[in-house]
Order: sequence, then C-alpha cells, then structure tokens
Amino acid sequence: MTASTQQITQNGQDHLLTPGEVAAMFRVDPKTVTRWATAGRIGSIRTPGGHRRFRESEVRTMLAELTNDADMPHGIGTAR
Repeated sequence: MTASTQQITQNGQDHLLTPGEVAAMFRVDPKTVTRWATAGRIGSIRTPGGHRRFRESEVRTMLAELTNDADMPHGIGTAR
C-alpha cells in the first residue's frame, strides 16, 4: 500500500485503496475492478484528478463474502 492510500481522513473514515491494490486482493486485473465499480458491484470514490479509490472496509467485506461463499459445500445454505 502506498503512503497516499494509507491516509485516514480527520473524521476517522476508511483507508482508500487504488484499483491495483484491490485487484491484488482479488487476484484479478485492475481493469476488472474498474468494471465492477462501473457496474455498481463495488462502491468507489473519485479523486479530484478523476481516479477511482475504494474503501478498504467495503473491499474486505466483499472479499470475505466471496470467500465464505466459495468455502460453503454445495447444497448447504441454498433455498429449497
């Protein structure tokens, strides 16, 4: 994580991550992360320069949900 993305705002908000940092967490290409944001699958913030940033807490929640879904055996937790 770079120093610029590690900063926390004065009112205690999340760390902001770059598309590349999010991509590394999900093991996908940064362009995929940008597509997810465009499609509304993950929230993003635009910097004054127009670059996307992602809230670390939201990214970690999404990653945990996907990890939990992948770990669940087929047939368990599905509606009948």
